[in-house]
Amino acid sequence: MSTRTARNGRWLAYLSIGALLIPSLASGQSADKVGSLFEKMSWRGIGPAVMGGRTVDIEAVEKKPWVIYAAIGPSGVWKSESAGVAWSPVFFKESTVSVGDVTIAQSHPDIVWVGSGESTCRNSVTIGDGVYKTTDGGKTWTNMGLKETRHISRIIINPGDPNIVYVAAMGHLWGPNADRGIFKTSDGGKTWKKVLYVNENTGCADLAMDPSDSLILYAAAYEHRRQPYFFSSGGPGSGLYKTVDGGETWTRLTKDLPEGTLGRIGLDVARSTPGVVYALIEHKEGGVWRSEDRGESWKRMCNTETYRRVNTRPFYYSHIRVDPTNDKVVYVQSTGFHVSTDGGQKFKAIGAGIHSDHHALWIDPSNPLHLIAGNDGGVDISHDGGKTWLPVQSMDLAQVYQVGYDMRRPYYVYCGLQDNGSWAGPSATPDVGGIANDDWVFIGGGDGFFTQADPNDPNTVYGNSQLNGLYRYDWRILKNKAIRPTAGLADPPFRFNWNSPIHISPHDSNTVFTGGHFLFKSPDRGVTWEIISPDLTTNDPEKQKDSGGPITLDNSGAEMHCTITTIAESPL
Repeated sequence: MSTRTARNGRWLAYLSIGALLIPSLASGQSADKVGSLFEKMSWRGIGPAVMGGRTVDIEAVEKKPWVIYAAIGPSGVWKSESAGVAWSPVFFKESTVSVGDVTIAQSHPDIVWVGSGESTCRNSVTIGDGVYKTTDGGKTWTNMGLKETRHISRIIINPGDPNIVYVAAMGHLWGPNADRGIFKTSDGGKTWKKVLYVNENTGCADLAMDPSDSLILYAAAYEHRRQPYFFSSGGPGSGLYKTVDGGETWTRLTKDLPEGTLGRIGLDVARSTPGVVYALIEHKEGGVWRSEDRGESWKRMCNTETYRRVNTRPFYYSHIRVDPTNDKVVYVQSTGFHVSTDGGQKFKAIGAGIHSDHHALWIDPSNPLHLIAGNDGGVDISHDGGKTWLPVQSMDLAQVYQVGYDMRRPYYVYCGLQDNGSWAGPSATPDVGGIANDDWVFIGGGDGFFTQADPNDPNTVYGNSQLNGLYRYDWRILKNKAIRPTAGLADPPFRFNWNSPIHISPHDSNTVFTGGHFLFKSPDRGVTWEIISPDLTTNDPEKQKDSGGPITLDNSGAEMHCTITTIAESPL
């Protein structure tokens, strides 16, 4: 993968789209014969790149802040050596491109560590296979172990000795395992020691080091578990821990902190005043806590109402960062992006005009007005403390849910993207500059899922967003019309999956099917619908309860269960 210049001076990034029509395979074919079918196929980039994708960590070389690394949850690690003008992928050929963290050894900037396996706890995240290390600025990588940790939230490198590295591991998202907690190496990753372990259900969601004393670290233990129909954030294993001897022993911090069940905790230490530590704590009365004596005592800084406003979905966010030059300036990222100038008591929103759902922030220690933010729309850069932002639109970062195509010539390709809507673009163009971002057309919002074009009428395209926000798009007027089946006033609501299927009949393209807990059929392109089946699911009430807890309910719909997820129709 690489970026290249397209027409109008725009950068066009590469989104790998596979062959759309693959010959059917005889049931008795060997793996070698199947593999030979693909030998003569080649890949080309067609886009889109303008909307970016979920960015979970940002790091830059402090002495050369124009050298930036961006960890993209589902799309590996990208690097810029031009302050964000141009980017290239540097972590994309390994056995996984799911990443949770990237960390630079500031004393030896060519040494960079990547923790694989995204740690946002979404049910769409992909597992990793441990930690990776490069000693040549990303040209080559070596897997350094910890393969069963699966999801890594934070890596800390000793500022004086790059061979000493700490890894905060979340562990298996869908079940218990022992490879979670805090791990330490003193020989550059050759051997590891698990230095903090709570239990098989509790990993670590964050880790911070005292900038004036590398033996002092703070760890956020996090008990969590995902199921297809439920997510649990918090439990007796969650808590805040501190070590003063480089991880040999740990003490759980409780004085002045909230009692009872804790959830996900975000941490940061003030670089300008190392005694100041901040904790963003999920709790029934959650808030921001500040310590001025290295965690020995704490003070609650904001009320629960403010906390819920700035940390909207704790399991997905819980990010807090302190200005490296002013311990009273604190940033909290979640659905929105907020800053406090009074130590976390009051917050105001910043980041107007950029994508929501914020997961990463790098603050230039020599110029705190220089911010680089990561969110579900990619990377944004500010040079005025967040008043204005420059979006990066040159990386193919999008998380593609579904792909479709039509039958025009040249045919158009359709894709639904995580939190970035649905898009359509040509497979070829007469322009010698190739396919540009300008060639792509936005056809529907929300999380983009299925996009199916009428094979007899390329002007008609069916698409949907989460929970089957079904629509019919008309290329002639460049607009879509909602056609989602709805229940009657006296009927219980239909259940639709987060990623609900759309199927156009191969026998009559005016006939469209979609699935909820019933199978729906429309004979007139979605104008009217009829239910043509009984409930085809288990209809298990235990799998249809509110999701989230024991602290925070989370009813985004991604856990909607007992639903139809795919449809096929006999070709006969």
